[in-house]
Amino acid sequence: MKKISQKSIHKYLRHDKKFPHVWCPGCSNGIVLGAVIRAIAELGLKKDNIAMVSGIGCSSRMPVYADFNTLHSLHGRAIAYATGVKMYKPEMDVVVITGDGDATAIGGNHFIHAARRNIDLTVILINNNIYGMTGGQYSPTTPYGDKATTTPYGNIDPTFDICQLAIGAGATFVARTSAYHAIEAQSFIKQAFEHKGFSLVEVISACPVIYGRLNKKGDAPTMMKQMKENVIPVKQYEKLSAEAKADKITKGILMHDTDKKEYTEAYSELINSLNKPEEESNE
Repeated sequence: MKKISQKSIHKYLRHDKKFPHVWCPGCSNGIVLGAVIRAIAELGLKKDNIAMVSGIGCSSRMPVYADFNTLHSLHGRAIAYATGVKMYKPEMDVVVITGDGDATAIGGNHFIHAARRNIDLTVILINNNIYGMTGGQYSPTTPYGDKATTTPYGNIDPTFDICQLAIGAGATFVARTSAYHAIEAQSFIKQAFEHKGFSLVEVISACPVIYGRLNKKGDAPTMMKQMKENVIPVKQYEKLSAEAKADKITKGILMHDTDKKEYTEAYSELINSLNKPEEESNE
């Protein structure tokens, strides 16, 4: 992997304006921000050609710290806003920073339809199993039996497998890793930017202050160790017994399809076909 200097990373941050950040001690969002910035620096993307869009939530504060074109939108609507940006300026690199609740509960329809259309968005979904900023409510990824402020006696809802949801909806690049595996996260995010089509990188993350305390998961280092032990490569997972798989999460590139047409290209082709002279279109 190309070595990135601190100076090259520095230029992508609004460090003189917005730091120190608002995230709790031990939160994984800073790790993910670092992976995003290093991936962008490695690709040499121009700041003025990047649009970073987010909704509401802990992870959605990330655009505040990044020196790009940024849009902090409504709860659950980040992908809808990002779609508008990409449709109007398809040449831009549009990245969505979102969380498990923001993307798959409130924003669930936007998520699946952007994947279905294969619109060229890079979605970085930080999954900490809870609504951290808005009160500690349970989300579609809160594990069965775990507590949240809205499930004080334990969650009884089945959970989403976000990557499988994206694949089923039609996403053409899907990857999962954890905040512990920060270098791998950087690599997956870089590949997601390079991919032409809807790209999802799910990053399993730690929320020690809200989720961790409610569920007695231990401090931030303990939760980081849990990610190290429980987020494992797909091939390793497949070798485990059914019992051993219970607490494990697979990581890796789970989908990479380069054949499906990207949505803004298909839209442009449609517009061009309608603008042809009548006699040419009748040939």
